[in-house]
Amino acid sequence: MTDSLDHPWDVTQQEAIAIQQRLRRAVITEDRLGPVRYVAGVDVGFEENNTITRAAVAVLSFPDLALQEQALARRPTTFPYIPGLLSFRETPAVLEALAQLTIRPDLLLCDGQGLAHPRRLGIACHLGLLSDIPSIGVAKSLLVGRHEPLADERGRWQPLRDRGEVVGAVLRTRAGVAPIYVSIGHRISLETALKYVMRCTPKYRLPETTRQAHRLASVLK
Repeated sequence: MTDSLDHPWDVTQQEAIAIQQRLRRAVITEDRLGPVRYVAGVDVGFEENNTITRAAVAVLSFPDLALQEQALARRPTTFPYIPGLLSFRETPAVLEALAQLTIRPDLLLCDGQGLAHPRRLGIACHLGLLSDIPSIGVAKSLLVGRHEPLADERGRWQPLRDRGEVVGAVLRTRAGVAPIYVSIGHRISLETALKYVMRCTPKYRLPETTRQAHRLASVLK
């Protein structure tokens, strides 16, 4: 993490928004990633009446998607639940979990938004910038933007547009199942992000990275 990207976490809502506005200018939306041998998924939950943030990271080999390493971090929750600012609530614990890994992932698939965010800085962008790891936002629901009707075939997608800008894509990973929403996090293009998400989602609606991280967060107590 460079000094220009570092920032405090104990901030007000207005200060958090100002940080997002500053960091969004540092997001790289083109491919700047090397060979991908390891992909990682992140799952964040809360314990003890939301006073403890729990972050799980699962590292899988690529392209076979076999679990290689996992880490779990817990820390006091220091930021309230505010839509659009969830990364300030979740990212500190995720960074602690990433720091425990002995394998550095080549690509992060985050359970949340990237550029498809009101200020173009969802958790995938925030985490990608602070970790300096290429990242993709893979969300289960739509936050911002609109898209044309999506065909029901696996692999079909439509651009997600917000205020005249393409901020992501709606992607069908499995026929007959609700789509997911993919957006750039950092150091990757949307076209490349879609290819990696599809390769990490061979069977189910969600990527194996997300599924493994969620399983880790649910099993390890």
